[in-house]
Amino acid sequence: MADSKSLFRKLIFDALNEIVSEKSIEGVEISEDKIVVQDSPDPKMGDLGSPMFVFAKAFHMAPPAIAQEVASKIKDKSASAGEVLNVGPYVNIRLDKSNEASVILAKIEKEGSSYGTLTQEGKPLLAGEKIMIEFSSPNTNKPLHLGHMRNDALGESISRILKKAGAEVYKVNIINNRGIHICKSMLAYKLFHEEKGETPESLGIKGDHFVGQCYVEFERYLKGEKDKPETAHPEAQEMAEEMLRKWEAGDKETRELWQKMNDWTFNGVKETYDRTDISFDKFYFESETYLKGKDEIKKGLEQGIFFRADDGSVRVDVTEAVGKGKDGEDHEKVLLRKDGTSVYITQDIGTAISRHNDWAFNQLVYVVASEQIFHFKVLFYILKKLGFNWAEKLYHLSYGLVNLPNGRMKSREGTVVDADDLIDSLHENALNAIKERGREEDVGDADDVAEKVALGALHYYLLQVNPVKDMIFNPEESLSFNGNTGPYLQYMGARISSILRKAESEGVYPAAPEKAGPLLKAAEEWELVKRLGEYPDTIAKAALSKDSSVMTAYLYDISKLFAKFYQNCPILSAEDKELKSARLSLAKAALQVLKEAMQLVLVPYLDRM
Repeated sequence: MADSKSLFRKLIFDALNEIVSEKSIEGVEISEDKIVVQDSPDPKMGDLGSPMFVFAKAFHMAPPAIAQEVASKIKDKSASAGEVLNVGPYVNIRLDKSNEASVILAKIEKEGSSYGTLTQEGKPLLAGEKIMIEFSSPNTNKPLHLGHMRNDALGESISRILKKAGAEVYKVNIINNRGIHICKSMLAYKLFHEEKGETPESLGIKGDHFVGQCYVEFERYLKGEKDKPETAHPEAQEMAEEMLRKWEAGDKETRELWQKMNDWTFNGVKETYDRTDISFDKFYFESETYLKGKDEIKKGLEQGIFFRADDGSVRVDVTEAVGKGKDGEDHEKVLLRKDGTSVYITQDIGTAISRHNDWAFNQLVYVVASEQIFHFKVLFYILKKLGFNWAEKLYHLSYGLVNLPNGRMKSREGTVVDADDLIDSLHENALNAIKERGREEDVGDADDVAEKVALGALHYYLLQVNPVKDMIFNPEESLSFNGNTGPYLQYMGARISSILRKAESEGVYPAAPEKAGPLLKAAEEWELVKRLGEYPDTIAKAALSKDSSVMTAYLYDISKLFAKFYQNCPILSAEDKELKSARLSLAKAALQVLKEAMQLVLVPYLDRM
């Protein structure tokens, strides 16, 4: 469909320029990117349509009149593509379905795994774009949790989609491994575990889970038992703060404990990344970056970009970026405290500059929860004030909260759902479903299949919602083999694979695209072919909007359309061998697109279920 849309757009472009020339319309310059080509809402009106409203003012003509003239000029030129129709203010085309089906199937077969990359003037849509993506950003005082899973899925999926659209992508992760929260876990370890010589290995648990347990233990020690206020230890807060001061001063013993516990957490987190197929090109560590940015702030102060407040702190007026404060006064942001120490945004300023020095990106995308919208508005504004041209292309991919049906998660209270525990639970339920159906031998390695079903369920459920929206993750719904779920897509892929295997065993093979196209005449066949042809446009839309839910919606459409096609257009029981082969060609194309698109949303493909 992408090729047909491009051809149709070009024909309209040429026709509009002819009208400009014939009528000597001055001051009008037609731009091809202003010509909208969209699917017609009603098949009776054709398959594609282009509205002429946008040209009415410049042409001094009513849209229906423009549409009529354009249609008359392109009718003969588009004969090979289809029938041109003029419907009110629209120029429509009813495609030659046989020819279009052959073209789409041939393109899918020829391009193979590269199919889906939309091109402009022979180049991929995002060719030449260097896009850095920061995501995950865990703390080293706890394991990854459900919120991280949405972040990780978004970051990895968008990275894959952008790469598919032709961009060069560089994935980075900032590990938050310093600060008071880290010291709280360290203090709990010294209080409750160090004398016993307890380690993650000795206790038989992952390092990140063990350190997270220490963090919860600190909070309980600080606040005491709920019904026994006398068990509280308010002095623990000062003890943790003293530990932070020692860390910043480079105290040897403190630093050694910090390194040991950081390694426990970081290694545990990397195990979860490996399990969920999340990867990074570079890790940045807050302990190495937190002082960066101070020099840039001092330079900005000397240049008059920032100012020193009455209390001695260095500040910047960010009213232009975020508006007035609650009291109606200008909005100021502290960049250096009065004692000269940096704040969090100072670190982010230095890190962004260092990253551009490391890898000169065109765009840097931050995948961070919507709670940080204000922070990123200020950060981007300051970097622009400092004169960094690339700051114009910084982008905050904001996403909403994710919780379970029973409520919001809280790390310090120990109510967070650990990612590993959640995947283990999904894995166990998927394995039980395989056993209940007596499918262990049919699927091969049942444990491996259960793991892939669990990951498909988790990732698809997290990505099917537009990122900006808050969401509830329902584990039971995510594992359903019916409806809009990852396992349903996996089942559809396995079903098509089974059909292709059975056909081969019977000596029936997919027809060549040019032979298959003319035989695919049923409405269900055309709808599936047409949607497969829209894959490149879908990739482009998902890439430009940085929204993986565009891809999940497309995958669900393909699966539903294939189910409808398979139900109403028998493949192996078709009336003759040529039609069997033609429909097999369509099934093969559907499987290829399904597999490729599933990979973009982190849903593992299964050939047996």
